[in-house]
Amino acid sequence: MTLKEPQSMDECIYFTNRFLNNDGYVKAWVFKELCPKCKKSLMSKPRDPKTGRPKIRADEYVCESCGYKEEKGSYEDKLTCNVKYKCPYCKNEDETRVSFERKKVTRFNEEKQKKESVEAMIFDCSKCGKRIEITKNMK
Repeated sequence: MTLKEPQSMDECIYFTNRFLNNDGYVKAWVFKELCPKCKKSLMSKPRDPKTGRPKIRADEYVCESCGYKEEKGSYEDKLTCNVKYKCPYCKNEDETRVSFERKKVTRFNEEKQKKESVEAMIFDCSKCGKRIEITKNMK
């Protein structure tokens, strides 16, 4: 299976390229979907009329052609995340698709020296079966 990589960030809702421990890496992206009503343009976040940039914290996605609106949660539940990775445990390089769904996981924060709960997309290595997490960047 060869995954189609995005040509620009305008095609994506989500994109990340990260390095993991022991020379592993993860590149993940989620393509925007066509409008379910008119099937002409891609659904995207509404744009700010002053700056023309997408509203990052918007709770809905809008079709630019017909104006159809869909709630953020219901729209993102339908999407799939494309992942290209190199496993940090067995060094296997592969590609996979997982649902674009973040789950709560507990991780140890080395800076704060305590456990914390973060959201992550989770998938298993195709060769060794170990769990690989793509955590949400927290600021």
